[in-house]
Amino acid sequence: MIGVDIVGIADKLGAAADTATAIPQLAAETGLDVDTAYAVQAALLQRRLNAGERLVGLKMGLTSRAKMAQVGVDEVIWGRLTNAMRVPDGGAVDPAAYIHPRVEPEVAFLLDRLPEPGEPVGDFATAVRAVAPAIELIDSRYADFRFSLPDVIADNTSAAAFVIGPWSPVPAGLDNLGVLLEVDGRVAQVGSTAAILGDPRRALDEGIRLAGRHGVRLESGWVFLAGAATAAVPLRPGAHVRAVVEKLGTASLRASS
Repeated sequence: MIGVDIVGIADKLGAAADTATAIPQLAAETGLDVDTAYAVQAALLQRRLNAGERLVGLKMGLTSRAKMAQVGVDEVIWGRLTNAMRVPDGGAVDPAAYIHPRVEPEVAFLLDRLPEPGEPVGDFATAVRAVAPAIELIDSRYADFRFSLPDVIADNTSAAAFVIGPWSPVPAGLDNLGVLLEVDGRVAQVGSTAAILGDPRRALDEGIRLAGRHGVRLESGWVFLAGAATAAVPLRPGAHVRAVVEKLGTASLRASS
């Protein structure tokens, strides 16, 4: 969009993340639309690459009705993952490093080759090397975790950190596996992989299609987060979080006090 300061908006969002300081929504003030928001997201990524980070995958956002309802938007979106966002399974994060961190259980794919857009789900096993339980830590840089669709896209779909559990072969019935999110040993959310566009494999297809519109092709060896199976819950200091996915196992993280 002519007249939109793409780099300037990216710098505001980057500074908000760096200092854990919330900022007002930007789209209404700047006239940001969806396509330009993805250009801001790319500039935000470049800011990270300039700081020495590496692009290691993509993530989907708003792939469940629960998440759409939670944040008040209604379109599937995608964002970027860098190596600096990855937290070891069982590792610790500092909630004070974020503005209003939330966690959600996900399914992660390890790509073996680039699937073609629209490739039949039956061919999925030849494109994906492995699958794993995962946790995504999201942290909108906007005040009160409120935003429009262009706002959240520009903000790299609220991406902040992620944890991946053990990789395993793709199991049968991936479209309807039980999912739990536990906090301090208590069940905080219950869901199913069916909440991820009806089948997490469809999220991969959508990610390929949507990212391709902006010239981004997924690469072999990349991680792909298919989207949340439940609504997100706030990450409190001292909490121990565990995502449990039927047939896949668990992924966990700890929040420092």
